[in-house]
Amino acid sequence: MTQDKILCDIGFIGLGVMGKNLVLNLADNGFNIAAFDLSDEKVQAVIAQDEVENTTGTPRVYGCSSYTELLSQLKAPHLIVLSVPAGAPVDQVCENLIGAGIQPDDIIIDTGNSLWLDTVAREEKYKSNFLLFSSAVSGGEVGARFGPSLMPSGSPYAWARVKPIWEAIAAKVDAKTGKPLERTEPGQVITEGEPCAAYIGPAGAGHYVKMVHNGIEYADMQIICEAYHVLKSGLNLSGDEIADIFSKWNDGPLDSYLMEISVEVLRHKSSDTDTPLVELILDKAGQKGTGLWTAMSSLEVGCPAPTIAQAVYARSISSFKELRTQASSLLTGPQQAPLTAAEQEEVIEQLHDAMYCAKICAYAQGFQLMKLAAKEHGWTLDFASIAKIWRAGCIIRAAFLQSIMNAYQQNENLDNLLLDAYFVKELNDRQLNWRKAICSATMQGVPIGALSSSLAYYDSMRSETLPANLLQAQRDFFGAHTFERIDKASGKKYHVQWSTKERETILVAS
Repeated sequence: MTQDKILCDIGFIGLGVMGKNLVLNLADNGFNIAAFDLSDEKVQAVIAQDEVENTTGTPRVYGCSSYTELLSQLKAPHLIVLSVPAGAPVDQVCENLIGAGIQPDDIIIDTGNSLWLDTVAREEKYKSNFLLFSSAVSGGEVGARFGPSLMPSGSPYAWARVKPIWEAIAAKVDAKTGKPLERTEPGQVITEGEPCAAYIGPAGAGHYVKMVHNGIEYADMQIICEAYHVLKSGLNLSGDEIADIFSKWNDGPLDSYLMEISVEVLRHKSSDTDTPLVELILDKAGQKGTGLWTAMSSLEVGCPAPTIAQAVYARSISSFKELRTQASSLLTGPQQAPLTAAEQEEVIEQLHDAMYCAKICAYAQGFQLMKLAAKEHGWTLDFASIAKIWRAGCIIRAAFLQSIMNAYQQNENLDNLLLDAYFVKELNDRQLNWRKAICSATMQGVPIGALSSSLAYYDSMRSETLPANLLQAQRDFFGAHTFERIDKASGKKYHVQWSTKERETILVAS
């Protein structure tokens, strides 16, 4: 196909894995794209792929060799999507576009994994040059190609312009069942169903929500990995046997994308050895920082998120492979007799419930964190809408997000998912199996930090009284930090004169 000069609907900068697939998704949905990347090879690759997949007979993707050419190829006011690494590269592209002549009413959409604070600062920095609009994207390369979950935030005016485009390319969900409407082939377009794209709020809100999404993703993945570890090391099951169990579980309340891909991973054999590939992969986990950002934010906001934090720690400890290898020859674990077949079946059933309960806790932590952050930053977040757009297209899509959506639709002021009637019943019915699974894994010597920290979170949340009374007394002893008393008026502060013989309790503030 020849590239005749036309004015395109959208400019696109950054044609890596995510960028290339977003471009082709936009093209499938009827938009013409002017594409640019510092690598001309990537530009030519996306044009070539469009020529193969395009059945319209007219080019949909037009390559550009400079920022100036990109702007000249677009309809005004310009709409430009960035898919570049977070941090300095985003600012560099913005400065280059300013140099190329971008106008104040033009819109730049940052779709990368930018830290939300950077997004807030950028919107302020560039507000006289153009409209910066952020839109977090989840779903990986397949989601980007056939329908991602989109979390846009920033100028309401910009959202009005972007909305029809984002709703067109987003994943879709059947409004009645909550099930994803899958699009798996190039050229397919789904026009019915609810789009997994919704305006989140002011600048930074969308990237914050995506950050929490990724924190939940860390926790969800670690929960699955710990279950795998129990089944493999504790019960000595093969990869195929574990895949069979996960596949069965995926037909119930644990139905999720992460369970689905875990089954595929466990069944996959290495082409050169014909052995399970997962057993040949070095057990050192990588991370790009969004889970860490979530854990740090939970500490800053004062929101307990131990399952998410533990998932970050699990990746960190995995990186100390040599140290773990050394310690494995020195430190002993429990010696347990092999379980009978009946005992194994009990452990498997208990482990299912433990995973489900821990998963509920992870999501509860994430949603409470978003609620507290929204209060701190003056955002109005619609949690039912957030759960709704996570039902398809994103990495943490799961069947029980429909129940989370229902919980917030019934009570938009819900403080924590653990207070919702549906989840109260689910947790109450399964908590005993949860405890038994953790006891079994512990006695087998299998580390289950995410599963056990989730149970500690659950038990802390259901405890009317915690030992923080002793902690406050300790703090007052060494630092005169004061404390309140349950038998006195709320808000009054007391201090014990610990250094004196009488150790008198005095009122110091009210």
